[in-house]
Amino acid sequence: NLSMNETTLVFDIMDMFEKGKVLKICAPMVRYSKLAFRSLVRKYNCDICFTPMIVAADFMRSVKARDSEFTTNESDRPLIVQFASHDAQTLADAACVVAPFSDGVDLNCGCPQRWAMSAGYGACLINKPELVKDMVRHIRNQVDNPNYTASIKIRIHKDLRRTVDLCQKAESAGASWITVHGRTAEERHQPVHYDAIKTIKDSVSIPVIANGDIKYLRDVESTHQLTGVDGVMAARGLLANPAMFTGYEDTPLECIWDWVDISIEQGTPFTCFHHHLIYMLERVSSQPERKVFNSLSSTSAVIDYLQNTYGSVDDLGS
Repeated sequence: NLSMNETTLVFDIMDMFEKGKVLKICAPMVRYSKLAFRSLVRKYNCDICFTPMIVAADFMRSVKARDSEFTTNESDRPLIVQFASHDAQTLADAACVVAPFSDGVDLNCGCPQRWAMSAGYGACLINKPELVKDMVRHIRNQVDNPNYTASIKIRIHKDLRRTVDLCQKAESAGASWITVHGRTAEERHQPVHYDAIKTIKDSVSIPVIANGDIKYLRDVESTHQLTGVDGVMAARGLLANPAMFTGYEDTPLECIWDWVDISIEQGTPFTCFHHHLIYMLERVSSQPERKVFNSLSSTSAVIDYLQNTYGSVDDLGS
């Protein structure tokens, strides 16, 4: 799945932060932020992409897991590999395996799903600052590339002082940057707490990324204005419109056909190919159209449908 010759593309993520522009980042999304989708959003102004969350212990235990969970190619950079872990050495081992093919690893301290929490992964880690500190330090000490980043992605506590303490501890252990999803582990669709993100940004000197409810390019600027963050990360906003970071309000036709091309070229499984299109077309199609589209069961049927309903890219100029 990845040729073992180390790629010549080396990005210094920390350099990207120094440039002073607000970085635009594709979030880690289970089943969705895979190579094909990353290839798509990179064509539309996405600066950095995350892999889906990978459980570090499984990744180290099985070659099969490594091959299915982590696929990349030469142009898939800058790339951050996100791991779920509660053991510092396992995490550092996993980081060393992916380091030649990526620009950093991120520790998931934000996943609120029950299975993750009960396994000791995800959002329960925000209550274990010493363990997080240890895990960050292990990555820092064991990956030999000094420009390789070790970051964490967190949710916030009801008592924000605990979150600030966690972030300061992570920073002292050598964390490169922190992504803050501005909700607690219990909150789902409640409004994002921008004030909390701002408080965290003001209490550390490493870059901070804001995550939560970024749906349009204008949200990038308003979030930056409200919080002073160094970047923003989008998940559902990019699923609905992979060209969001270029300023399109809805998915442009060109982007839909780019997805078709990339999927065919990379052999994306039909279910994944179809699911992404369902998301992309949701805001631009009617209920009856969606019903028809959702029931299609082959790539050729999907392509015919798109061609008949929206036309091809060649028609764009006419």
